[in-house]
Amino acid sequence: MLYLLPLSVSCRVPGSPPAPRSRRFLDPGGGRGVGDGLCGVRVFRRRALRGTDVRSNTSSSSSSRKGRHDDARHDGGAAGHGGYGDDGDAGALLASVRRLLFSGSADADAAAGEDEEDDEQGQFPKRWAIVFLCFSAFLLCNMDRVNMSIAILPMSAEFGWNPQTVGLIQSSFFWGYLLTQIAGGIWADTVGGKTVLGFGVIWWSIATALTPFAAKLGLPFLLVTRAFMGVGEGVAMPAMNNILSKWVPVSERSRSLALVYSGMYLGSVTGLAFSPLLIHNFGWPSVFYSFGSLGVFWFSTWASKAHSSPLEDPGISAEEKKLITSQTTGGEPVKEIPWGLILSKPPVWALIVSHFCHNWGTFILLTWMPTYYNQVLKFNLTESGLFCVLPWLTMAVSANFGGWIADTLVSRGLSVTTVRKIMQSIGFLGPAFFLTQLSHIDSPAMAVLCMACSQGTDAFSQSGLYSNHQDIGPRYAGVLLGLSNTAGVLAGVFGTAATGYILQHGSWDDVFKVSVVLYLVGTLVWNLFSTGEKIID
Repeated sequence: MLYLLPLSVSCRVPGSPPAPRSRRFLDPGGGRGVGDGLCGVRVFRRRALRGTDVRSNTSSSSSSRKGRHDDARHDGGAAGHGGYGDDGDAGALLASVRRLLFSGSADADAAAGEDEEDDEQGQFPKRWAIVFLCFSAFLLCNMDRVNMSIAILPMSAEFGWNPQTVGLIQSSFFWGYLLTQIAGGIWADTVGGKTVLGFGVIWWSIATALTPFAAKLGLPFLLVTRAFMGVGEGVAMPAMNNILSKWVPVSERSRSLALVYSGMYLGSVTGLAFSPLLIHNFGWPSVFYSFGSLGVFWFSTWASKAHSSPLEDPGISAEEKKLITSQTTGGEPVKEIPWGLILSKPPVWALIVSHFCHNWGTFILLTWMPTYYNQVLKFNLTESGLFCVLPWLTMAVSANFGGWIADTLVSRGLSVTTVRKIMQSIGFLGPAFFLTQLSHIDSPAMAVLCMACSQGTDAFSQSGLYSNHQDIGPRYAGVLLGLSNTAGVLAGVFGTAATGYILQHGSWDDVFKVSVVLYLVGTLVWNLFSTGEKIID
């Protein structure tokens, strides 16, 4: 997924011949994705300004590059415009992440060698390093969330839970998740997203690790622990939205959000793939212990390297800071939330209603898909986990593809409002269509494919309603996300619990029919009332 980042590089030294395509595979560790590092950064900034040629004075650094650096520049100084899939882009990304994570350490200096002599701090856009850290946080978020959907099968057998009890356990996560949506948005908008997101990751990681102890103590303890885990994950999305509203220019908004949310999908892929293996080899408690411990490692990097806005980052270059602040709202936290103004706007209510309709279907698939594969398609535990990977992997790919489409349409002059409506309509109508086909399919392979297509089209929502909070009120992006996601969480609470009830008295066809109706309602509301213009200043 890292290859989908918008780091397309096309640059060469004036007067030098274009290099053949095979020469674009240069050393990512040295930060030489294509040509030299300054060249790639300059092109990235021009793309961010949507065609404006922003150049930096590189004469002094150019004169110091001799010997093998000259060879590298003239041999690899040109590359064709490869879009999001360029291998040179991946090299630039890896180099930037390495500089972010290990800047100032002796190991990094030794690894970089002479190639690092030319790299001044802040050359590579630090906003994309922040995006990558948010991506990794959301990766952990869904790893810790979906492990219960696999572990619940052996846990049910061990503790004798019926489907209604399983539904209660699955929905208990959303009790805490619901409580911290708006509170997390207010907290992030007033004190900054860095503190809030860091708190969330540590909190939910501890709750994840404590889950086996709670389950053995009794059902009430397990319900409380799952609710505590929801408290931590509940602040993550508002905090992330606050951070990116200050770090990412509007011309890169869809791509950055799509990448971060694809971290959730890849987290589901990772959790669903590894959970069965851990359970088979070490027992179901091992899933919670191992996944929960990963949050500590993430937090150590986040605490030392991240900042809530570019205005607080002493390491960012003046040029990048100017670029970001010219296309975003100022990084100062807000002092007061204009609730009356926010709640009086129809597009805000369109966000709230659409988020509810979207999350009803999404959360049902997230929590009940392994059970569907096990009970309806007759897959065993390992097969259920592995086949669940495909739809989430499809979402990770299509979310980034949709982000690229959305930003491209905006850059070519299509209004943000039109783009958001197109993308969200795909995100609603695609899943609705494919879910209606499940009742007519007998083949397990076709059912899995149908699920994958359903969730693949669902991921276009990342460039629709999930990008819209920053469009209509960038200064209050955390609060707006908290408001709409509260409705989304309510859909998760009611939808997950209702699914257990429906399955006890009905069938899976009935479960899918309810989701389809809500998708259609969401489509209608979104196209009638949403906008891509800023309506809250």
